[in-house]
Amino acid sequence: MDPSNSGTALYRAMVRIRAFENAAEAASQGGVSAYGQQAAGAAKVRGPLHLSTGQEAVPAGVCAHLRASDYLTSTHRGHGHTLAKGADLARMMCELFGKATGFNGGKGGSMHIADFSVGMLGANGVVAAGLPIAVGAAHAQKLLRKSDDITVCFFGDGAINRGPFLEALNWARVYTLPVLFVCEDNRWSATTASGPMTAGDGASARAASMDIAATQVDGNDVFAVHETAARLVAEVRGGGPRLLHALTYRVKGHVSVDLAAYRDPAELAAALETDPIARARGHLLDIGVAAATLDAIENAARDEVDTALAVADAAPWPDASAAFTDVQTTGAGQWH
Repeated sequence: MDPSNSGTALYRAMVRIRAFENAAEAASQGGVSAYGQQAAGAAKVRGPLHLSTGQEAVPAGVCAHLRASDYLTSTHRGHGHTLAKGADLARMMCELFGKATGFNGGKGGSMHIADFSVGMLGANGVVAAGLPIAVGAAHAQKLLRKSDDITVCFFGDGAINRGPFLEALNWARVYTLPVLFVCEDNRWSATTASGPMTAGDGASARAASMDIAATQVDGNDVFAVHETAARLVAEVRGGGPRLLHALTYRVKGHVSVDLAAYRDPAELAAALETDPIARARGHLLDIGVAAATLDAIENAARDEVDTALAVADAAPWPDASAAFTDVQTTGAGQWH
């Protein structure tokens, strides 16, 4: 890997995600009544905010191989996926702030960001709901046969215990669909450890049982993710579904105001020792990238996020009439 190109590009992708998540976390404090905290009027980001801090290597390594015309579906923890797919950072911050200039006019918020212009079909507040959407998109790609575009479906380890997981994998295998399933195994399902409530050997074993080749990777090593994803994306483009099982760790609580007191502090401390950004920085330094180059990338990411915060703060609120758009009518002109 050329340290002056691919390596630093992956590093930039990760530090942009981290900078965005850190800023969004700060802006969300007091934004929701939960976990013993009361909502406060000063919060810029309201409602639940699910952070992907510590998981940056997975979207960075996978999305580096995707085109704008490839599709992507995400989860409720989807900021990193959206940024890595190429969505505009400032517009995403506007959406979190609930402003009219956000991707969804300020009405989707953190859990429902979508940007069709870069193939991002949407985050989703329902666990595992992105899986059937992904195979539907991949099926459309196959039927249209206009290119070798693919769909990438991100989901967490908690999703594998829900029905849509097996339904989607079965659908993808039966119809040989161009979809890459990416399990971000961050060890926690909301406030419950995933291991004790998951029978068998997890996502990889379940994919293999449905004749879908599965590959495990250290999800905190962006270079390993990047290399593995390159092979799997190429296989999906020329064939059928594959599954990438990325082992990572969610260092924050379920939502930004969750202090995760249910978690063993020693477990978190051990996880922080494998921080993907620190590991990537150490590797790049070892192969000759200058510290000043990496510092400049980090500073540029923070500056970009600071600008986005200012843009979002100054952006207009949606007009009241927007409440009556994007609403389904069941017919006869009657709104329900």
